[in-house]
Amino acid sequence: MSAAVRLEQATFRYPGGRAGVFDVSLEIAQGELAVCIGPSGCGKTTLLKLIAGFFRPERGRIYLGDEDVTHASVGSRGCGIVFQSYALFPHMRVWENVAYPLRVRGVDPASRRRKADEMLEMVGLTGMAERLPAQLSGGQQQRVALARALAFEPRALLLDEPLSALDAATRVAMRDEIRRIQKINGIAALLITHDQDEALSLADRIAVLRDGRLVQYDAPLAIYDRPIDAFVAGFVGRANVLSGTAAGPDSGDFPIGRLTTPEHRCPAGTPLRVLIRPERLEPSRAASGTNVFAARVQRDRFFGATRQLDLAVGEAVLKLETTSRQPVDRVHVPIDAVQFLSEV
Repeated sequence: MSAAVRLEQATFRYPGGRAGVFDVSLEIAQGELAVCIGPSGCGKTTLLKLIAGFFRPERGRIYLGDEDVTHASVGSRGCGIVFQSYALFPHMRVWENVAYPLRVRGVDPASRRRKADEMLEMVGLTGMAERLPAQLSGGQQQRVALARALAFEPRALLLDEPLSALDAATRVAMRDEIRRIQKINGIAALLITHDQDEALSLADRIAVLRDGRLVQYDAPLAIYDRPIDAFVAGFVGRANVLSGTAAGPDSGDFPIGRLTTPEHRCPAGTPLRVLIRPERLEPSRAASGTNVFAARVQRDRFFGATRQLDLAVGEAVLKLETTSRQPVDRVHVPIDAVQFLSEV
């Protein structure tokens, strides 16, 4: 079975040639929600615009199902698109906004209205069909934009930072709503965001971009627990990334001191880089022991259920996340919390 969306070594360069996307290959299965993240200017929106047809690649191919749409027009691709600004027509009533894609496709008025009402029911806006966009909240406008993007049964759904203009509480509610509606429709979707929590909570797979190149494309758990390199480790979630050298087959010397690690079998002196997630560290009552280090609190932030501390340990600062309310003057690094990273 072919993917619903497929890019093969897609490359697009902006004038000057230094920015764009380069040799990106990825697939989105039918019913799958892929989320693209990365630093500002990494090529996230460029990638979406290539799939939508706003940009044409200078090299590589783009497929929707089995069809090569590399040079097809935006309209012929049949993608539903939700922009950050919603782009609703202010003079049109809600149902008319939702029905607009059907109108331009020549669907008769009665069928347009019937479909618009169905879509508004799906997104929880029954009873608001006659309102104007200005009479809706931001979250409601986003629901209208989503209903419009799905009204004509698109081949893929493309969402360009659709939640960035919403307040925090509405964002969380709309995350769940987007996921619910996307699954109901069984549609392949690509969502662009700068919010890592959004990506981790929504995605079936996450694409991490850096300088226009795809660094890692994997399930959220793999991205978080098995990042391919130090960049992904540091970009997705909070991370302690330490560089050091092998001291033995299962140990290394790092700025925090001698650390017992999972077996690596590297000769002494071999450069090592490790990841330790803050929530895997443990405050310790023991005066000494394997991977127990003296610590001095530099910063302590209380978030109710958790605390986030910056600890001076040896010549480094470790981030610790804990539910403990007790003072912290020693920290334990469990051996299985240490992950080796590529030097890439």
